[in-house]
Amino acid sequence: MKSNKNIVLIGMMGSGKSSIGKILSRKLNLTFVDIDQKIEESEDSKISEIFTKYGEDYFRKIEEKISLKFLSSENSVISLGGGGFINTSIRKMCKKNCLSFWLDWKNETIIKRIYKSKKRPLAINLTKGQINNLLKERSKVYSLSNYRIICDKLDKVEIINKITEIYEYK
Repeated sequence: MKSNKNIVLIGMMGSGKSSIGKILSRKLNLTFVDIDQKIEESEDSKISEIFTKYGEDYFRKIEEKISLKFLSSENSVISLGGGGFINTSIRKMCKKNCLSFWLDWKNETIIKRIYKSKKRPLAINLTKGQINNLLKERSKVYSLSNYRIICDKLDKVEIINKITEIYEYK
């Protein structure tokens, strides 16, 4: 029996939340919501510009407002920003209204994907060691998700199939 809860994809930046979410939403005939994209639309700026102009605190306030709005919707696959699940209010809403899936990759895989990436404002000035520390800290909170998908030995289709199987039979 299919769940009536939203699916929320959580994990570090570069974990594939957006690309997997798009395909997953089509497969399950659900609406896809990318929170970072919704933030960019509401602010009429790229995430990196928001960070540069207004700072992380401002970004996190906007992220909370927009995340809570979409998390209370229905029939959606929602890709949270990498830091979204760290926010207590967002995490509580996920627990109440959604099934959360942590897309978990080896730290080395994520570091390769995001190190020095201009698209990742939080990571652009970090060393590999600092990114590794951020991953360790965030993983403690990501582990509070409903489900953990260990992704390193899986391709996109296998990840999507695992999530679908859990979603449709829980």
